[in-house]
Amino acid sequence: MIRTIEIEMMLSNFESGKLTRRQLAVSLAALVAGSSSAPAERGFQAVSINHVTVKVPDLHRTSKFYQEFFAMPLRQQSANTHILGVGNSFFGIEQGDSPIATVDHYDFGIADFNADEVRARLRKLNLKFDGGNSKESFKFYDPDGFHVQVNAPDYVGHVGGGGAIVKVPR
Repeated sequence: MIRTIEIEMMLSNFESGKLTRRQLAVSLAALVAGSSSAPAERGFQAVSINHVTVKVPDLHRTSKFYQEFFAMPLRQQSANTHILGVGNSFFGIEQGDSPIATVDHYDFGIADFNADEVRARLRKLNLKFDGGNSKESFKFYDPDGFHVQVNAPDYVGHVGGGGAIVKVPR
C-alpha cells in the first residue's frame, strides 16, 4: 500500500529544494515498487499448544508423579504410553529406551487444519516430515531439528498398540 504521508513529504522536500527532480523520481519509484510486491504467503494459525510428549526411563513413576502433584487425570494408557489431561490439552508420557528423560515432541493445534496444505508448505521449505498420509495429525522437523506435531486443536491423541482408553470428564 502506498503511504500518502511519505509522498507528501517527498513532494514537500522537492518543492523546498531538498530533493532534486531525479531524487524525487527515484524515491517515488522505490515507494511504488515496494508497495506492489507480492504479499507474503500466509502462515498457518496455531491456536493452541495441544500437547507435549516426553520419553522417560520409568513411565509409571513419572505418570504417578504428574497425576498426584498436578492433579492430572489419566485419559488414555497403553503399556508404553500414558496421556494425562491438562485442561483442554494433554501431557504425553512414553517409556523411553534411555536412562535420560527427553522431550520427544510438542504439538500445535492449527485452525482449519489441512494436512495436505501443511505438507505442501513444508516441501517448499525443504523440511522433513514423517511418512504416511494421515489427514488427522503428523510430525515434522523444524529448522532447528525439533520434532513438531501438527493437527486440529481438538486432537485428543492416541496411545497406539491397542491401549485402554480411560474416559475422564473434562
